[in-house]
Amino acid sequence: MSDEYEIAGPHEHALEHPGGHGGVESDPSAAWMAVMTAILASVGAICSYQSGANENLALYYKNEAAIRKTEASNQWAYYQAKGEKQNLAELGAALMVANAGQEAKFQADIQKYRSQKEPIRAHAEAIEKLVDQDDKASEALMHQHHRWAQSTTLIQISIGLAAVALLTRRRWLRFLSIGVALGGVVTAATAFMGG
Repeated sequence: MSDEYEIAGPHEHALEHPGGHGGVESDPSAAWMAVMTAILASVGAICSYQSGANENLALYYKNEAAIRKTEASNQWAYYQAKGEKQNLAELGAALMVANAGQEAKFQADIQKYRSQKEPIRAHAEAIEKLVDQDDKASEALMHQHHRWAQSTTLIQISIGLAAVALLTRRRWLRFLSIGVALGGVVTAATAFMGG
């Protein structure tokens, strides 16, 4: 016979008598809440991933817009330089009215610069349209990112509420957890649809 005393902890007592001391049998909704929490954790992980992916894409398009904006600015500077050369040629032609040979050379330069400016302008405007498209794509993706992030937050709150509801056995907390979870799922659906 041993002189040691064995003291049973509360967890052992609960295992020996699960029915009367708050086990799953006494609260069947606890198992349902646990399954809901696991599903919400999975949905939350997907929403978190989508949030990050959308943010990265939004930043990509914003970066592309900035690069193209610089390219367009360079094209406009080139256009302006051709315009300045054209202006100088026009001034030279006006000053060389008495010298027909020189005036003809300046007139040819005027036509050359005028014809060179048009494709440069068209190219700069085309680049600016791409900048606008990239900016709009970035803004739409960023808006969608915010929806995914809101959904993730609501789902995390719901999981926390479910844990507290299981510990405190408060029915109203369970309903609140379910309501917040539904809000998170609806927000995720909105993000998925692009809204």
